[in-house]
Amino acid sequence: MDYYERAKELHEEMRLHRRYIHQNAEVGMNLPKTAEYVTTKLVEMGYDPVRMCESGVMATIGKESGKVLLLRADMDALPMAEESGLDFASQNGCAHTCGHDFHAAMLLGAAKMLKEHEEELEGMVKLVFQPAEETFEGSRALIENGVLENPKVDAALAYHVGPGNAPVGYYMYNNSGTMMFSNDGFKITVKGKGAHGSYPQLSIDPINIAVHIYLALQELIAREVPASSQCVLTIGSLHAGTANNIIPETAELQGSIRSDSKESREHLVSRMKEVAVKVADTYRGSAEVTMLSEVPPLTCNPDFTNEIIKYMSDLPIEGMVGIPNIQASASDDFALVLDKVPGCYMFLSAGFTDRQVASSHNPKVIFNENVLPVGAACLAHCATQWLKNNK
Repeated sequence: MDYYERAKELHEEMRLHRRYIHQNAEVGMNLPKTAEYVTTKLVEMGYDPVRMCESGVMATIGKESGKVLLLRADMDALPMAEESGLDFASQNGCAHTCGHDFHAAMLLGAAKMLKEHEEELEGMVKLVFQPAEETFEGSRALIENGVLENPKVDAALAYHVGPGNAPVGYYMYNNSGTMMFSNDGFKITVKGKGAHGSYPQLSIDPINIAVHIYLALQELIAREVPASSQCVLTIGSLHAGTANNIIPETAELQGSIRSDSKESREHLVSRMKEVAVKVADTYRGSAEVTMLSEVPPLTCNPDFTNEIIKYMSDLPIEGMVGIPNIQASASDDFALVLDKVPGCYMFLSAGFTDRQVASSHNPKVIFNENVLPVGAACLAHCATQWLKNNK
């Protein structure tokens, strides 16, 4: 079966999937239109999909007697206005500026091709359409609700499209170490004592405490992790007060810690909590730390990755070029799946060679729809071949 030739025949159908999901962008765990659309299309193909975690959609195909491979597509957007100028641009204040609309459309294309050749599958494929990747909630919720069980998943595969100037056909992978950094989002709530601005001695100033916590946290990267370890600690939000002459009761910082190793991650998260509490105590206040996300580094299984690369190279896709040893300081909660089962995650170029385009998470970003048959063919072909060779 030449999945790429069939995927090219389904190109327009996948384009329609992508554009509907794009125009009806939704965020977080609540994706009613997106989930309903995906569910409806799977039913039309002959699947019996189930809903998980409000807006997650899962369907299976193949034989229960063999191995089980999970194919994942995230499908949430970002809470930002779109400025792409596309005639199908979202108008609801949310935008698919990270390409998840492509992921869902490609998996729908793969689902149709797998259904057409279900008798050739020598095991089972579990199709998972995930909400809330951008908020790092979706994978955890799906795992907690049994997505890796009944039947038990043996391996997992996911692709992520990327804009830029690399030609369609280029793919990026890492089969020798961490591909994407961990992400531990946190909120630090500082509590002090309010007072009039003219009598600061009567206060316990939470803004002063928050600023000292901010400064102290910067030293963790500089002095407490090895130079060989790549880590990022960012405070992206600091809020306090409502007036220029009132010292407030509370202040709040929000930030994230990212690392390429589990050891550095554990150290930094532990020390972040300790520093926040002890600095607040030093200035007579208190601090409470709430974790907003807890995602490990994303590390692909080398043997599985090499096997998938071989299957991808068998497809007759012109200009197929693999770029190894890619590492990104961004994060993806698919890492939670790969922390439990072997698998891999790859980037597929959805770029343009004839123009400059904005980067992901930019309101003006545009992705190349010619990647749709590439992604769908890779998903269907690799699933079929992996099940055949891993009985």
